[in-house]
Amino acid sequence: MIATAIAFYLFAAITVAAGFMVIASRNPVHSVLFLILAFFNAAALFVLMGAEFLALILVIVYVGAVAVLFLFVVMMLDVDFSELREGFLQYLPVGALVGIILLIELLLVLGTWVISPEAAGVASAPTPALSDLDNTRALGQIVYTQYVYPFQAAGLILLVAMIGAIVLTLRHKPNVKRQVIADQVARTRETAIELKKVEPGQGL
Repeated sequence: MIATAIAFYLFAAITVAAGFMVIASRNPVHSVLFLILAFFNAAALFVLMGAEFLALILVIVYVGAVAVLFLFVVMMLDVDFSELREGFLQYLPVGALVGIILLIELLLVLGTWVISPEAAGVASAPTPALSDLDNTRALGQIVYTQYVYPFQAAGLILLVAMIGAIVLTLRHKPNVKRQVIADQVARTRETAIELKKVEPGQGL
């Protein structure tokens, strides 16, 4: 029991510290690396809670795909972050107001937080209706029956966030040749091929 408590506080402290460094690091590559560290420690917390399926999903999906893909995108796009920070001051009052509101809400939650004596037993006990199922099947039964509408709403929110991230990072640079599908499809033999008669001893 003591070893479990020590492991919990260790993983939780590293997760919180890594999450803070994600938003505090000046280098975006370092932020992604701290994000991967936070994912690994969050997966360890899931293992301590008995949710091994969520731990594996967190490592395989988020660390193995999302975080690594984001790291490659940050390294390959060569985004001009100094240009992104130019309008920082004009949004500072609104951002500070939102941050103060969130801080007040967190203080209210922490101030009224009471640990119930039976909370540990309730958290570790399986759902009564799903006590004969393993972790993965019980999670599927709950997510796709009782919480199916919040699950679909979360998917829509993630879709909107993905589209917003693409729109924010998509920048058309001048003097860059881009593919125009309509022009390629509309090409004919006369416009695609040009015959030149080269005289002997002369170049093009």
